[in-house]
Amino acid sequence: MRPLITTTELAGLLGTPEQPTLLDIRWRLGGPPGHQVYKLGHLPGAVFLDMDTELAGPPGNGGRHPLPEPTILQRALRRAGVRADHPVVVYDDADGSAAARAWWLLRWAGHSAVALLDGGYAAWRGAGHAVTTVEPEPTPGDIQVRPGAMPVLDAEQAAELATAEHPGVLLDARAAQRYAGHQEPIDPRAGHIPGARNAPISEQVDAAGHWLSPAELAERFATLGVRATEPVGAYCGSGITAASLVLALEVAGHPEPVALYSGSWSHWCTDPNRPVATGETP
Repeated sequence: MRPLITTTELAGLLGTPEQPTLLDIRWRLGGPPGHQVYKLGHLPGAVFLDMDTELAGPPGNGGRHPLPEPTILQRALRRAGVRADHPVVVYDDADGSAAARAWWLLRWAGHSAVALLDGGYAAWRGAGHAVTTVEPEPTPGDIQVRPGAMPVLDAEQAAELATAEHPGVLLDARAAQRYAGHQEPIDPRAGHIPGARNAPISEQVDAAGHWLSPAELAERFATLGVRATEPVGAYCGSGITAASLVLALEVAGHPEPVALYSGSWSHWCTDPNRPVATGETP
């Protein structure tokens, strides 16, 4: 299954035996609560999943949004009707980065048939497709969460990947102001992992929220030093938006899954012994 699906493709599947399980992953760091906006309207049949309680573990030593416990994730996915042999489509109402977290978690859990709705809720509404306020009661799914199908990095591995002596690239998904250390509204220290290269996720979608073409994404990542023959890692503030870098690289045709530093900056910067770099360049 391709990592992106268009509104036209998805609309053609609704009401057929091939209709995928739909997951609504609306979330914003500053609110409003995702379930609140979900109740105002969502795709027919879509089930809401909560980022903070179902798609992440409790904040702590592992960062602000550590990976969820497999049993908790499995319970949430089964409640939403996710089946082991059936495709899933995820969406949000912003730039796709929240939905990409669910896409990545499903892949990490061993479920390969998952796609993200290109353009999300806005594109669906803009195309004139129906929405509803009815909350479905799906038949419980049978997915078995088996972690490990997508690579992850710890702090030491991320640091090694970012060094000039190591082949490969570590990409920072945050906005340029946070990467450079000019602004840090959340975490206790500002800056970036030394050697990491800034790849703001805002630059991988157009003004309407649609993802750039595979060729455009490939060109963008090439300018950042990404090579098909070398490893790539990604991180962000707390491990959520970096998942969209992983997805974008897959869309761009990168041959191997990109490793995610799940603790990301919220984990890195809490240790005073870890170095911090500032400025616009690695």
